[in-house]
Amino acid sequence: MTPMIRANGEPKYLPLYEALASEVRWRIMSLLAGQEMNMKEIASRLELSPSIVTMHIRKLEQAGLLGSRRVRLNGGTHKLCFLKEKHIEVELPSAYRSARIREQSIAVGHYTSFEVHPTCGLGTREMEIGVWDDPRYFYDPERVNAAILWFGKGYVEYKTPNYLLPGQKVEALEISAELASEAPGLKDDWPSDISFTFNGIPLGTWTSPADFGRAARGKYTPSWWHRNVNQYGLLKTIRIDASGTWIDGERMSEVTVHDVRLQEPFWTLRFAVDEQAAHVGGLTLYGAGFGNHDQDIVIRVQLED
Repeated sequence: MTPMIRANGEPKYLPLYEALASEVRWRIMSLLAGQEMNMKEIASRLELSPSIVTMHIRKLEQAGLLGSRRVRLNGGTHKLCFLKEKHIEVELPSAYRSARIREQSIAVGHYTSFEVHPTCGLGTREMEIGVWDDPRYFYDPERVNAAILWFGKGYVEYKTPNYLLPGQKVEALEISAELASEAPGLKDDWPSDISFTFNGIPLGTWTSPADFGRAARGKYTPSWWHRNVNQYGLLKTIRIDASGTWIDGERMSEVTVHDVRLQEPFWTLRFAVDEQAAHVGGLTLYGAGFGNHDQDIVIRVQLED
């Protein structure tokens, strides 16, 4: 079967559309059509610096368009890149599909429970909240307006009403949020194991690679925000359906939509970094007005016919 991405208007496909909106990235894909090349070869063919090519390759990998493998050649290790897909099919919005999808947002500062440890802090679009690295300020009344929060380990938990009507059945549940690690300052290599729980059911863990921002400011991060701290994250979409739980199309666990107790009157979502994790690198959670994606935490329900 010919490789193909089937995309639509769901937020998890925004990195794909962003990756395609660049002449340089199209040139990279053209070079990799039918062959593997390393970063140095690509940079040389395009007459670009390796750092610029690395940035473009990263966006194509995040979009699922490129893959890579590491090989030993001439006494060194080389990252060989290759094109993963040959076709993209895009489904445009339709009235039928919209009627089957319900979406609700949760502001970053509307957590209902937390346990956080430094480094930690919060900020609104206009100002910092309290003093950094003091967990007491997570109780500050202003925290409901927070558009960014971060902590070194611990968790934040959110509750939202169950808006399902009697007789409605859920085909899939999606959770979308912009996430990154939390390092003192900014670190391009700072892995963190971020775990997700829904209604008390562990969904799985995703390892964030970095606390991003050394190369650029966040697209929506306010101009007054400090340049040497959290700038942006990666938009991650968790999908729970009858086949299991997936994050950006990669299987994360065997938990299905039938396991997560959707009959509860309130749904509870938790983001956590466990102190027993292999990589305790903290969590930064971006909301609307910060980062590269102007959105809060989004829960999307896809109903059965």
